[in-house]
Amino acid sequence: MKELSKTRSKLPNSGIRQLMELSASIPDAIHLEVGEPNVNTPQHIREAATLAMNEGFTGYTSVPGYKSLRDALCEHLGYRYGLKITSEQVMVTSGAVTALTASLLAIADADDEILIPDPGWPVYEMMVLAQGSVAKRYPLQLENGFAPDLEQLEQLVTPKTKAILINTPGNPTGAVLGQEQILELLAFAVKHDLYVISDEVYDGIVFEGTHISPKTFDTDGRVISIFGASKNYAMTGWRIGYAVASPEITTIMGKVMLPLVSCATSISQKAAEAAIRGPQDFVEEMRQSYKQRRDKAYDLFTQAEVKAFKPDGAFYMLVDMAELGRPADELVLQLLKEEKVAVAPGTTFGELTNKMVRISLASEESQLLEGVKRICSFIARHKK
Repeated sequence: MKELSKTRSKLPNSGIRQLMELSASIPDAIHLEVGEPNVNTPQHIREAATLAMNEGFTGYTSVPGYKSLRDALCEHLGYRYGLKITSEQVMVTSGAVTALTASLLAIADADDEILIPDPGWPVYEMMVLAQGSVAKRYPLQLENGFAPDLEQLEQLVTPKTKAILINTPGNPTGAVLGQEQILELLAFAVKHDLYVISDEVYDGIVFEGTHISPKTFDTDGRVISIFGASKNYAMTGWRIGYAVASPEITTIMGKVMLPLVSCATSISQKAAEAAIRGPQDFVEEMRQSYKQRRDKAYDLFTQAEVKAFKPDGAFYMLVDMAELGRPADELVLQLLKEEKVAVAPGTTFGELTNKMVRISLASEESQLLEGVKRICSFIARHKK
């Protein structure tokens, strides 16, 4: 038989998913590897889904999504960020990951270069490589607050560079970019004529500072902002995300969506509409809960003299294991075996975190804190 796709065969695996699968077979394992809220979707959202099914919203929708949902999203983003957009600028997708993929497919061709963060969510690299484009990593240095450094970015740009992908609040760093940093990045993009894909799925989970959407300052349609229902409303399994872009970009995204997923699930779209139009108390309650978990986990690491990085947003925390003298992808397996704690290896996020691990603060609090204690014990036992 002929050889399978060389491009897709070489895609890297996700260390997060590998740990998730390995830990699934270990009884009583503490799961800190996956970024998924530990609570059920709010009742009024679930009830809206049931009502939608009973009223017959069970078929295909238009490719961009129900207009009623897109109108709700326009109102929501207008209230939250002052964006003045129309429904034609909104593309509803099957999760934010599809919005990211469709955005890349809409703007980049094979061999185009896309700047992606290091450390960054591993799927960024996977989706760039899967379409035949070239992923070039730009460093997010700890000493720079895990923010992009413009001088380093300048060194990476070539005539083939098509876009820069940014993520705020960041995964796995928890960094929240300020307005000045956003404006500098946009000026850099204008200087080099780059598109900006802005992953903002954690926009409702900020502990210090304020989330600034780059789309707020987009004057020429080069910014594509990505949002989702999964993190803010505990709707990970509902698979609803959306992109906000110029009509020219969303038109191409619509063409791309057909061979990808056709359209987002009708029932989930109606549930997401209820989430957007309904009470927002849940979002604030969970933000406060994650902040409390962050503070307690950080205090435990500090008391144990373990170096951890306190995030300003999202619900992750990086933990430094450099003193153990081994790569993180080895240490996470040993930690799982000895302490029954599953964490994400820093190696899956990039070279700069290859001696770190990432824990999720979205896990139930008592489990999270017990997991932190076990991580501290593991480090104390094995450090040189």
